[in-house]
Amino acid sequence: MKKIAILGSTGSIGTQTLDVVRKNRDIEVLGISAGKNIIKLEEQVREFSPKLVAVWEESAAKELAARISDTCTKVVSGMKGLLELATMPETEILVTAIVGMIGIRPTIAAIREGKDIALANKETLVTAGHLIMPLAKECGVKILPVDSEHSAIFQAIHGEEKKEIQKLLITASGGPFRGKTKEELKHVTLEDTLKHPNWVMGQKITVDSATLVNKGLEVMEAKWLFDVDLDHIQVVVQPQSIIHSMVEFRDGAVMAQLGTPDMRLPIQYALYYPERRYLDGERLDFAKLSQITFQEPDMDTFLGLPMAMEASRKGGSMPTVFNAANELAVHKFLQKKIGFLDIYEIIGESMERHHVIEKPDLEEILTVEQETYQWIESRW
Repeated sequence: MKKIAILGSTGSIGTQTLDVVRKNRDIEVLGISAGKNIIKLEEQVREFSPKLVAVWEESAAKELAARISDTCTKVVSGMKGLLELATMPETEILVTAIVGMIGIRPTIAAIREGKDIALANKETLVTAGHLIMPLAKECGVKILPVDSEHSAIFQAIHGEEKKEIQKLLITASGGPFRGKTKEELKHVTLEDTLKHPNWVMGQKITVDSATLVNKGLEVMEAKWLFDVDLDHIQVVVQPQSIIHSMVEFRDGAVMAQLGTPDMRLPIQYALYYPERRYLDGERLDFAKLSQITFQEPDMDTFLGLPMAMEASRKGGSMPTVFNAANELAVHKFLQKKIGFLDIYEIIGESMERHHVIEKPDLEEILTVEQETYQWIESRW
């Protein structure tokens, strides 16, 4: 039995990970976690019988403990609980499907304990890639990408030598507002923003897709995952979401990974790497596929991508500011406290006021995050 734990089991990636577990008989879920969704957690506890469940909010943890008192599952809470889950002795793989920088400490702890990481938490590498990747190498741990784009690149370079890679081509759907002007974006609503044309995702990542911040985060993450500088990473809009990403090699050959937009594929690939297993679901029918089209991203209108690349080039603590500002701005947008274009303004102003810390340690990263939050709250 392959033994796993999941950080963020009630979200989009977490629930699809559990769907993969259902379809395979040789994965045991030893630990799960969530912020406060105890109804969903109770359902998961009763179905998968994990040894440990971590709940971020202490009051929710107490309520869950009462609800599942007839089971053998232990309930823990807060960061201490997440760290306990991340370092469970029996687990082989930690799936980091949690949203936000809250996932960094547990990921580092898991790596130090020799756990492979199925990585779906972008913030871990965006803000702390300079800490995570050397640590993973030192501990002999695999970082297995779960994002569809990074998984596509990971699959395309399998068996290839790094020195042969010329360029990474990260594809983007363009989101729900592809083709719209800045003037039109002034009037879009939250409901419009959450209608992604291709993918079923959580609310935060769906908004990030609409602003192209998500693609910027993926570029920043790819830099660390594949040790490629920004000058050799290109974003290409592929509206049908059929090509999930590509790699161009020195000889001009381009390897692409294609498939229907189903997140279970990269999740399952990460859990069983390097083995491929049968996965049910829709298949591409090339006889019926009329066309696959490409466009350049509109970086004059959708500022999330160019601002992310600017933050990555400045390096140090700037990616943390970019990520934290976006995280809080999206939170405010989801609460309908700000407009769509205000997200860009909050990110831009936060970056403009920040003085970069070169090679920040974990405590400095978390301090910068909090300072960014505090400044935004005082301003907005």
